[in-house]
Amino acid sequence: MADTQTATPDQGPLSGFAALFEASEETTQLGGEGEIVSGTVVQVTRDSVVVDIGGKSEGVIPRDEFLDAHGVLTVKPGDRVDVFVESRESDDGLISLSKEKADKMKVWDEISSACERDEIIEGTISQRVKGGLSVTIRGGVKAFLPGSQVDLRPIRNLEKLIGQTYEFKVIKFNKKRGNIVLSRRALLERERDEMKAKTLQTLEEGMVVTGTIKNLTEYGAFVDLGGIDGLLHITDMSWGRVNHPGEVFKVGDEVTVKVLKYNAETERVSLGLKQTQEDPWNHAEEAYPLGKRVRGKVMSLTDYGAFIELEPGVEGLIHVSEMSWTKKIKHPSKLLEIGQEVECQVLEVDSKAKRISLGLKQLEPDPWTLFTDKYKPGDKIAGKVRSITDYGVFIGIEEGVDGMVHKTDLSWTVKINNPADVYNKGDEVEAIILSINHDEKKVSLGVKQLFDDPWLGQMDQYKPGTVVDDALVLSVADFGAFVRIADGIEGLIPTSEIPPSAHIAKGERVKAEISNVDAIDRRVTLTMRNPGESAEAEQLMALRREQQGKGATLGDVLKEKLESMKRSAPPPPPSADTENK
Repeated sequence: MADTQTATPDQGPLSGFAALFEASEETTQLGGEGEIVSGTVVQVTRDSVVVDIGGKSEGVIPRDEFLDAHGVLTVKPGDRVDVFVESRESDDGLISLSKEKADKMKVWDEISSACERDEIIEGTISQRVKGGLSVTIRGGVKAFLPGSQVDLRPIRNLEKLIGQTYEFKVIKFNKKRGNIVLSRRALLERERDEMKAKTLQTLEEGMVVTGTIKNLTEYGAFVDLGGIDGLLHITDMSWGRVNHPGEVFKVGDEVTVKVLKYNAETERVSLGLKQTQEDPWNHAEEAYPLGKRVRGKVMSLTDYGAFIELEPGVEGLIHVSEMSWTKKIKHPSKLLEIGQEVECQVLEVDSKAKRISLGLKQLEPDPWTLFTDKYKPGDKIAGKVRSITDYGVFIGIEEGVDGMVHKTDLSWTVKINNPADVYNKGDEVEAIILSINHDEKKVSLGVKQLFDDPWLGQMDQYKPGTVVDDALVLSVADFGAFVRIADGIEGLIPTSEIPPSAHIAKGERVKAEISNVDAIDRRVTLTMRNPGESAEAEQLMALRREQQGKGATLGDVLKEKLESMKRSAPPPPPSADTENK
């Protein structure tokens, strides 16, 4: 591998040992120089230890080389020790020896032997260096651990490993250059392969196994089953809703899962966690009977409703039509929000299709039931105009219950083509309940039914030429004004029959003359132009005088004559005061 060729950054300090080994090869030929020999401690002084290596040769070694980690001297006269011969006898007859170099050379020999036997050595990670980590192994020797050989997967934060002790395999050893390269990954791979082989021998679909969460993705989690990874898809984590695997797991968690699929050729394993638990829909019909009030959490909102989690894995839908008796909900977000706790009622359960229909409005009394308990056909009601269409007027009777007056039921004597010409939204209206449709929850109303049909006899007294002194203006449209002549009798004054000087408004009373009565279409038309002066008015008065005949007194005749003269007399000229005004 390429990493195994990387030289340790501690090569500099170790190069002294390399020189030492080279020197040893040269001095070995010179009678022991550069070799490790065994000697006897003959004297221990304040600063040094004298060692006899035989052949009447003695050497002096600094006392510090014989102190342990606590500063305690570890030898005494008579002890046998291994020392390194640095040089031959000097002028004072002593040989230059080193206990420390002997120990290090023995360590390197041990490491070399371990490497040849492919043995595992233990070491402690001591520091971060370029390209990897520095590891302290036997005898304080430094070795290099490349970053790619630390673990099976790359580790971003190598500093967190400092101080940790692991087992390593020596993948490169050069005693002369003092270079040692280690690998922890090689051991982990070997261990993984052994575990994988063992796992594959027993792995089968349907079995329940225990593993460790190795990695998390958007779509699931990879679980280490022992040398082989299996995929736990997000849809198989819970019977409930999971938006991201991180909501359920974190790397390192131990999990018990079921093997859903296993392909021995590709070594692909599909796992399931929810399959180790009972499907909550198995008891949904018993847990959520029809009519039961339940509480749940709003999980999501759509154009057509809100999904409510009743328990992990069981969600129900509140359709927009089941949210309010009285309001038309355009979008659930107008009433609910995600995460909100709500109370609702079970309307329908289909455990096979895994569907539950819920209702929110059912928690309140049905306004229709309250209405039908209170009213029946023939009752008189009063309410405000809620809306107006081309075919009728909708009147609010009770909260949540409207009735409709068809335009043909607005008047006995006026054909109303557009109800908006007569009514405005918010107008107070009285009406009679004509019918109640319980299946469709519809109420038919009538305004003209408040009065008897005038065409059955009452219209005889309203003939063309009849003058109405106090006709009530019901509404004003572009084409004319609707007026009420009497209870149940309305008429139309066309715009052409309203003098330009006359400015009439809703609620005013005006004087007008009936100009036409159409019994077939049931229409009454009036005019405000010189009411009472038409030929029809004169004929009607003459007819009435004739009918009164003998029963009329002289006073009645004079009174009628004066009224006729008054109607036909020209208006008086304006006075000075009037002009000033």
